[in-house]
Amino acid sequence: MPRISVVTDSDASLPEELARTLNIWLVPITIHFGEEVFESGVTIDEAALFERIDREGVLPTTAAPTPGKFAQVFRQAFEHDRSESLICLCVSGEISATYNSAKLAAEEMPEKEIRVIDTRSLSLGQGYMAMAASQAVKNGSDLDEAVRAAEEIGGRTFLFGALSTLKYLSMSGRVSQLAAGMAGMLDIKPILSVQNGKLEMIEKIRTRRRSWDRLIELARSSAGNRGIEKAAVVHVNAHKEAQEFRDMLLAGIGNFPQDVLVAPLTAGLSVHTGAGMVAVSLVVAE
Repeated sequence: MPRISVVTDSDASLPEELARTLNIWLVPITIHFGEEVFESGVTIDEAALFERIDREGVLPTTAAPTPGKFAQVFRQAFEHDRSESLICLCVSGEISATYNSAKLAAEEMPEKEIRVIDTRSLSLGQGYMAMAASQAVKNGSDLDEAVRAAEEIGGRTFLFGALSTLKYLSMSGRVSQLAAGMAGMLDIKPILSVQNGKLEMIEKIRTRRRSWDRLIELARSSAGNRGIEKAAVVHVNAHKEAQEFRDMLLAGIGNFPQDVLVAPLTAGLSVHTGAGMVAVSLVVAE
């Protein structure tokens, strides 16, 4: 049976322990505070990220891993797994240069069979695709079959999130300070979803409770009569709130999966949403 390695970047929101269990290699997105460079999930986590943002009042920038970093992880995967080929599933090319960076790394290794995939997704939408590829490899699939398994589950994956505040979008210049202040006074919680490879604002709901109710409605509507195969709660430095929202999902949707993963969004993405965001990611049944 051909050996196949599976690689993704840290924007997949896969907890390190889970990725290690599934033999998925993670390439970290980088966070830049001026000249200081950190690796998401390696040298900085969301708690440290937002402690520094709130202390300094400045948002860092994010950057794709370099081709050299991808090449390093590719070589490690080939050597450790003793694999003959490799699948690399990248965060959407609409929001990051990560896919292009991975492609350049693959081109530097023409002697290796490396398939680089633009997932057109992010967070656990991307993560579920990596998990599907890993499971397919474990089940004996060849490279093409593992790629198809990832792409198929990607077509059944949805993500809906509710921002806690517009403070951080104001810091980034994406909304004005006036708009953010008015939203705070009115307790407005923007609803986000992945649309055409981007995380887009689709609605504005007043109060946290109503925004969470709306996330549950959107999850239920996406599943329709098919049911929900997998589900997770993703959050930004808000573990307590994520657990509370998980309980609401379990109570609010019949036949909801009981083994709901609760995971941080990860620093490479959370810079763009701000602390306090809570989201549901789900895979609807076939």
